[in-house]
This record gives sequence, C-alpha cells and structure tokens, in this order.
Amino acid sequence: MSDPAPGGDVAAAELLTLEDVERAAAAALPAGVRDFVAGGSGRERTLAANRAAFDRVFLRPRVLRDVSRCSTAAELLDRPVSMPVAIAPVAYQRLVHPEGELAAARAAKAAGVPFTVSTLSTVPVEEITALGGDVWFQLYWLREPGRALELARRAEDAGCTALMLTVDVPWMGRRLRDVRNEFTLPDHVRAAHLDGGGASAAHHRTAGASAVAVHTGREFSSSLSWSQVAELRASTRLPLLLKGVLAPEDAVRAVEFGVDAVVVSNHGGRQLDSALPSVEALPEIAEAVGGDCRVLLDSGVRSGTDVLKALALGASGVLVGRPPVWGLAVAGEDGVRRVLGLLAGELADALGLAGCATVADARRLRTARGGAAAGERRRAVVR
Repeated sequence: MSDPAPGGDVAAAELLTLEDVERAAAAALPAGVRDFVAGGSGRERTLAANRAAFDRVFLRPRVLRDVSRCSTAAELLDRPVSMPVAIAPVAYQRLVHPEGELAAARAAKAAGVPFTVSTLSTVPVEEITALGGDVWFQLYWLREPGRALELARRAEDAGCTALMLTVDVPWMGRRLRDVRNEFTLPDHVRAAHLDGGGASAAHHRTAGASAVAVHTGREFSSSLSWSQVAELRASTRLPLLLKGVLAPEDAVRAVEFGVDAVVVSNHGGRQLDSALPSVEALPEIAEAVGGDCRVLLDSGVRSGTDVLKALALGASGVLVGRPPVWGLAVAGEDGVRRVLGLLAGELADALGLAGCATVADARRLRTARGGAAAGERRRAVVR
C-alpha cells in the first residue's frame, strides 16, 4: 500500500463544512485507508442510522433573548474547555499523516478541547502529554493479565487527566470493507502501546480477513465485566469514563460503580450492526442517571448544530472521531484546526440562532422529532 500524502493543498475557503473536509480526505487517501477510517460493520446500517437519527432531531428555538455575547465555553469533567467537544480516540493516525496523533493533539490544544489517546495510538502517550494539552487516555481491556492496569497507570503517570474504558469491543466488529481489502497495516504504522511498538499480526496479510481484526482478536479480552470496572476504579484517582453505553440499565450500574461519565456510543457504527443510533439512546440514558454522572455523546456528530442537539437532549458534551482524522489527512495539524474551528463557529451560530447565550441555555432547549414516523404520529393525533 502506498503511503498517503502528508496533506492536501485544498484551500480553506473550499472547506466550509465537515462534509467538505471528508470529501477532500477521501480524494487524498489510498482506498484501503479511506475504507478503514470510513467503514462500519456488517451492512453499515448503524453507520447510516447515526446520521439519519441526527437529521430527525429538530430544535425549538427561543426568541427575544439577548445573544449579543454568545459563548461556547463550557466544562468537561470539571475542566474548562472552549466548547463542549473532545476528540474521540481513533487508532493508527499515522495511516493518514506522518505526524499522526502528535499533529491532532497540537490542534486540540490550540482549540482548547481535550484529545483522547487510543490504546492503539501510533505515538506513545508520554509524547502526547508532553505537548501540554488536556489529554485523556482510552483503554481497551487486554488479555494479558494486569496489562490494562499497567497502561492505565502509565497514562496517569504521563499526566493524562481522564481514563476512558471502552466497553463495547469484546472483539472487533466484522468490518466488511477491511475484509474485502484484506487490510494490513504498513510497516511504519505501529501500535506504540502494544507489542513493544514493534510489528504484529496487524502487519501480516491474512487471506479473507482484516489483519487489524486478527491482531486485536489476540490482544483484547472478551471477558471484560463489571468486576474489571471496579478494579480499574479502585486503581486510579483520575475521572473514569465508560465508552460504548447504549442501555439505561448499564448507565445506572456505571454510577453504582463510581464511574464519573458514560459515553453514549455505538462505536461509530463499527461494532454491532443495527445497534441503536447513539443520539436515539441519549435522552433515556440522561434521564436514567439524572445528575449522578456526566453523559457524553459519541457517533455521528458532523456539525455544530449536532452538538447543540446533543446538549438539548441531555449530553454534557460530545466526542468527534472521524472528522479530525479527515482534517489530519487533508492538511495535518492545520486540517484538524480547521475541523475544530468549523465546529466552534457552527456551534456559536446555532446557539445564537436558537436564543442561547451560553451552553447552559442550550441544555434547556426543547426538541421535536421529524421524518415520516413523526408525521404519522401527528396525523394519528389529528384524527
């Protein structure tokens, strides 16, 4: 597989939406890498449903409110942020740009939002925290006894400000694009926190399979349960997030285990195909936990208006995964800055037009559901 170019020469004026950035990245990347980042599992029903679900949410703007000083500033996990957005963990970012996670983390620091380091990062966590930003660490529970807790301690010692345990990957979902491509990591892209940063099964082509899935199948534990959550909670002083929660019952139990935040997520449509869209699951989970823990939303966020919708539906903030990677592919650090700048500008615009001077105001907005199903319900009421 040929290496992707370190960035594109697309003018910023041509990148007016995150969809524009995605199209530019798709044109710049090798097909296999593009599919690895963009693809979902199975028939990609959940991947498509994430966006369709956001499109069905409509806001009830308020009027006659002073929005002359509209601010996107907020707090995530009791730390100030420029907007209620964090960069989600995404594996192997040197697939799309030579600097990988380093460039994305610098952009996040400049934008004033947290950056989440993946267990499958191509850059060691210590190099990323050395940049000085607000850095979270995402943890997969590993088969090797004690290895996950060692990584958690390493992240805490490095200066990370939160730990995010991913709980929806007993094994990697069947991502058919990668299977058809027999996707294999190029030699220069390594998992810095696994295998001593050396070559692994992910670098050896496997007929009729994704080499990355083969590798993670050997590394990830499928026995993760609440007992490991308790073990992790007892081992760290950092705020603990569980990522991959879609059932209110699991969110309530997370509170009982001392979790600080749940991330409502279907892994961007990359795990169980036909899993509920995250934004559909959000209101019930937010209601179930009340104020006992924070609720963040992941999967499908593609605009500042999407961020506003998530806030109105009960989220404390959102994670964005693919869009920063698209930006990284297009123009490295500048591309990620562009993505975050677009989100900030769109959120400020949406807040003001909805009659909200602050993020706190947004959480009091009311929403309605649109689309054919809502139309049928309205006609039934009229009758």
